[in-house]
Amino acid sequence: MKVTSVRLSCVKRIITTGVLLPLGIMFPDIRYVNAQVSSDGTLNTSVSQSGDRFIITNGSATGSNLFHSFRQFSVPTGGSATFDLANTPNISTIFSRVTSGSISQIDGLIETINSNHPVSLFLINPSGIIFGANAKLNIGGSFIGTTASSIKFADGMELKATEAMAPPMLTVSVPIGLQFGPNSGAISVQNASPSLSETSPGITPMPGKTLALLGNGIDLAGGILKTVDGLIELRSVRSGQINLQEASVGWAFDYAGVGEGLSDIYLSEQAKVSGFGFGSSTIQMHGRNISIVEGSTVTTQNQGSFSSDRIAIHATELFSLEGTNPQGKRSQVTSSTIGMGKGGDITISTGQLLLRDGAQILAQNSSSGQGGNIVVRAAEFISANGLNPVNPLESTSILTGTLGSGKAGNVALSTQKLIVANGAAIGSLTGTTADSGDVQINASDSIDVVGINNITFLPTFVASLTVVRGNAGNLTISTARLTVRDGSLISSLTSATGNAGHVKIVASEFIDINGASPDGFLTSSIGSNAVRFHPITRTTYNLTELPKGNAGGVFLITPQLRVKDRAEVGVRNDGTGNAGNLEIYADSVVLNNRGAISAATQSGNGGNLLLNAQQLLLIDGNSKISVEAKGTGDGGNIAINAPIVVGLNNSDIVANAIQGRGGNIQITTQGIFGLKFRSQLTPENDITASSQSGVSGTVQINTIGIAPNTAVVELPANVVDPSQQIATGCAGSQSNRFVATGRGGIPQSPIMQTVGERTWDDTRDLSAYRQTNKVTAQTPPLPEVLVEATSWHRNAKGELELIAPPSLAPKQQLLTCADIVKQH
Repeated sequence: MKVTSVRLSCVKRIITTGVLLPLGIMFPDIRYVNAQVSSDGTLNTSVSQSGDRFIITNGSATGSNLFHSFRQFSVPTGGSATFDLANTPNISTIFSRVTSGSISQIDGLIETINSNHPVSLFLINPSGIIFGANAKLNIGGSFIGTTASSIKFADGMELKATEAMAPPMLTVSVPIGLQFGPNSGAISVQNASPSLSETSPGITPMPGKTLALLGNGIDLAGGILKTVDGLIELRSVRSGQINLQEASVGWAFDYAGVGEGLSDIYLSEQAKVSGFGFGSSTIQMHGRNISIVEGSTVTTQNQGSFSSDRIAIHATELFSLEGTNPQGKRSQVTSSTIGMGKGGDITISTGQLLLRDGAQILAQNSSSGQGGNIVVRAAEFISANGLNPVNPLESTSILTGTLGSGKAGNVALSTQKLIVANGAAIGSLTGTTADSGDVQINASDSIDVVGINNITFLPTFVASLTVVRGNAGNLTISTARLTVRDGSLISSLTSATGNAGHVKIVASEFIDINGASPDGFLTSSIGSNAVRFHPITRTTYNLTELPKGNAGGVFLITPQLRVKDRAEVGVRNDGTGNAGNLEIYADSVVLNNRGAISAATQSGNGGNLLLNAQQLLLIDGNSKISVEAKGTGDGGNIAINAPIVVGLNNSDIVANAIQGRGGNIQITTQGIFGLKFRSQLTPENDITASSQSGVSGTVQINTIGIAPNTAVVELPANVVDPSQQIATGCAGSQSNRFVATGRGGIPQSPIMQTVGERTWDDTRDLSAYRQTNKVTAQTPPLPEVLVEATSWHRNAKGELELIAPPSLAPKQQLLTCADIVKQH
């Protein structure tokens, strides 16, 4: 039990430790001295005051709707504004407008009393609304605070808040839209004391209802919004119309009529937006730029058996999650479940996503319920960088994780460019018997995974991971260009008894893996591995020294695969389990400066390696392709298909074992250069399949693309002097001449007179009496031509035979008339 507790503690630490100026939403530091509530006289609103308490009665009721109109609507600190519905007990919705142009300052209680059923309240003030640290709600239904200029109803009636005029008629119809004008104000929620953030009730509607703040700019400067199984809606709208309709949680909102008319949302000073309950809480944020900074959080927690929690964030330009408060509390978007229900999904849609300074997007579970999923769609880029400057154990991260018996959620990212750097992490983790989730990334342009955390020595990673008995999930990546460097990794990992998952990567242009961490302990890698972490990392997170699970398989497809500077692609097991299989499909594969492609185990059986290179396989600078079993296990097999295989500078192809059987190597190629089969490794370029204590494997090299039985030309045994083989040279100085012999009326020479040699010419047609033999052109036989050899092999007699590729036919001589005459 103690071991389990330690492991859960370490995983919790891993999971929970996994560039903008303020957006310009500014409000004065208002002391609420002159706060008051007063009617503008346009409707039948009555207001009575007793100290800081304001009692609001009457109004104009139509059906289930009640309309109020105020000149000012502000509640002082500790005061209250009470809507007394004794005279209108059957209404269900209150529509209240503020028409004077003054901002509403709410630092006390807003409540409804004497109603026969729950009542929703719309507070409409185009000039702006400020909620202070003491603002509270006690109304039976939903609360919608908005700076819209008017509200529209289904029958065409529109209640305007920009002018103190009575509407021509009121309506019994339902509202269908909020119209924002060009000068709509912002909404701010402030908290005078950040220390109250954990205990303060904040602004909280009744359970299962809606709390909506809809304005031209939303600013939560330490503000607190909470819901119990309800909806929190934050929408920043500059212009356009928000459509709305009644829903089970109060109200639902649609933004098709807003278009590009969005503004910003800014959470700072440890602001908090949270939903909790039995699994039916929803938080939605919609704006142009959304920033969560200075330790601010957006969270849902499922404490029951329902599975409807959800966080949805939509920022058309930028979603920024960064920074800490002075005590080191980082900014987060999290969902969790401690009950039987599923944790809430986190969905983010934006143009750009920026995470740094230890900021985190996390979906986790610590019970039997399954963890929520994380889905991010960023049109331009996703950047996760660095660690918490106050607490460097906390890396910037996008993670799902499980600390309970339920499976962790999945991670799905879609973008143009993905950058993960300086110890940041993207993945899914498990610290129990449950499995971690799958990770799927689609980056149409590029993915860059770079560096390590220089404090904890954890690598920057994109991974699925298990540190106890649960299995790691699968990892799938699709991109054009993938770069992994400076000790970072892309992997499915196990460091305990659970098994690693499978890794599949498709890169349409190239995959480049290079370099190591500054201390040289961590090499850049792509793989599915059972790993032994750095000693400092094991101590920091209480991890076991050796893993016991099996590694998974790796599948790579790309035109160019480059592995250099100690980097590695492989399936590796540093513990007692087996390695998985590795398959690579590429046009060219280049290994340089101790680059490695491997399937290796410390104690178990080595995995199999299949490498298909359509153009070239080049192994240079102490690089290696290997399947090795360093303990009692058998070495795996290597199958290589490449037209050209080149090994340079002590590079090897190895299928070796220590005590088990050595693996087999099969190479199918048109030419292999620099590499030679040897029984053991040497300083040369070797192909070996051996076992120190067991049975050695076999090496088979198949040459293709030639016909050795018909294209072999036996060369003379003796070397001759080529100068004696020339029959004659070409005399460039000799002259030529052309002679035309005259006939008929043409003279024999220019000095002779014209004398006809024929005195009579018979012009009768004699073709009927003439026989003509048909002349058929024939191609002369091809001469045998020596062609330069490009490869060699050893025949059955042990002799070396040079082999040339099929050559083009030599040029044929044209037939002359003399040739035709000779044939006939």
